[in-house]
Amino acid sequence: MVLLKRGNSFSVCLVILFLSQPFFSYSEGGERDKSELVIASASDLQFAMGGLIKAFEDRYPDVKIKVSYGSSGNFFSQIKNGAPFHIFFSADMIYPERLANEGYSEGGAQPLMYGMGKVVIWVQRSSTIDVERLKFESLLHPSVKKIAIANPDHAPYGRAAKESLLRSGIFENIKVKLVMGENISQAAQFVQSGAADIGLIALSIAMSSEMRENGRYWEIPDGYHNPLRQGFLLLKGLGKNKMARLFADFVKGADGISILRKYGFIVTSNQ
Repeated sequence: MVLLKRGNSFSVCLVILFLSQPFFSYSEGGERDKSELVIASASDLQFAMGGLIKAFEDRYPDVKIKVSYGSSGNFFSQIKNGAPFHIFFSADMIYPERLANEGYSEGGAQPLMYGMGKVVIWVQRSSTIDVERLKFESLLHPSVKKIAIANPDHAPYGRAAKESLLRSGIFENIKVKLVMGENISQAAQFVQSGAADIGLIALSIAMSSEMRENGRYWEIPDGYHNPLRQGFLLLKGLGKNKMARLFADFVKGADGISILRKYGFIVTSNQ
């Protein structure tokens, strides 16, 4: 397996280049405007989160929202080390559940599930690989030299990708071709930019307008990996923030659900 780091060679990929940024540095003294909302978000949510934020800010124009995208596992560690976020949106419920159980939630609240994620095998539209027909066999195509996935050590979509490769029985055949992004958006960046020939990425990224225009994908059936239960947690430590609760309610409301479904998340009424 190979771990690729970001560099100038990928700077042409504008759609998701900025997604691997670390969490923000903040103003002196830690004083915050009560109308400011700071979100840590799993990178698979970038496009859906953009829609959620736009719709929310249209409703509450005085609110300032800042969002940082990255891997859920890295955010979990950052929050435990004092990163000043109001809400944590994770691609795996295990991280907000652990934070809540360890006392990091506002008012002792438990995390709320916002949807189920899906994994796809994605290729550029110019590729000769018929990914919809070949399915997992696409990864064995003679033209494939590099396969992009997120790092399974801390990225939930990377874990799901590796589980899928193992359960499909092809992991041993292709493991030397794997190149790992720090998070699922960087993995998508690798294959979208041509640094990898094919990739296992989030459906929520594949359904963005840029990725739909430039590629094709096959959706991996759920049985090949453990469920990608995704949820968010209101965090303590910055004082009660009314906007955080309003945003949480918005995400769980009809408009928020509609936006999440637009990007391929499975949302049911009992979540």
